[in-house]
Amino acid sequence: MPLIHIDGVSVAYGSPSRPVLDSIDLEIEEGEFVCILGQTGCGKSTLLRLVLGCERPLSGRILVDGREHTQPDRTRGYIPQKYSLFPDKTVLDNITFGPEVSEFSLLGRLTPRFYRRRRELRNMAFDYLRRIGLREPDARKYPDQLSGGMQQRVAIAQALITGPRILLMDEAFSALDPGTRKGMQRLIRQLWQSTGTTILFVTHNTEEALRLGTRVIVLAKPSPEHGSRPVLDLRVPDPCHEDEIPWLVRRLESASSGTDDRLLSSVSRP
Repeated sequence: MPLIHIDGVSVAYGSPSRPVLDSIDLEIEEGEFVCILGQTGCGKSTLLRLVLGCERPLSGRILVDGREHTQPDRTRGYIPQKYSLFPDKTVLDNITFGPEVSEFSLLGRLTPRFYRRRRELRNMAFDYLRRIGLREPDARKYPDQLSGGMQQRVAIAQALITGPRILLMDEAFSALDPGTRKGMQRLIRQLWQSTGTTILFVTHNTEEALRLGTRVIVLAKPSPEHGSRPVLDLRVPDPCHEDEIPWLVRRLESASSGTDDRLLSSVSRP
């Protein structure tokens, strides 16, 4: 059974109803790094929120590990485009806040077990700080003392400390400058390789998708009256050689723009 099974999912918004997604059928195996491409408004972020469990489809269903989820939980970490850290908490407290709140009530924080668990979480947080390229002194800083790239690293640690099986990233690097963005691409790929977490990564950047993902799915609308469907499902060659990237970029962008109307299950090398 696939880790994520998207079965006939359709979504529409507004009145009169405006279709966004139309009969989406996808299967995603555990450990895949899936990048989702498509033009603005094609439903990429909507698909992520459906998997997260904070939205419900108009029809169809989404199974995660064989069952439907009606709300977010610790099995799925989420990093939005406009990530937000708590401005009044240090880096260390931002990273540990989620599991502390989910595992202990206010009264539970008065017990010896809470303090033992808090020590464990802080040790885990320091480990993630090292893995994401920050130093221990950074743990005492507040978000306004960090660069955009450093804040993004903290947001990733914040999502990973809960041990999610699935990490959902929605345009997570789009606000970063090119140099920082490349560094974050290397970081997330290394973290994926070391943790085996299944990643769904929404991006507008076709080359980024090819460099990061093991699989790229392109969503597009056949017409304004219809919702988006997958028009290309690409297994990225491993390794993806530099001379292949321009050709693959053209195929992906052609599918995204609707100039290639063939539904493809894979792309072979030129």
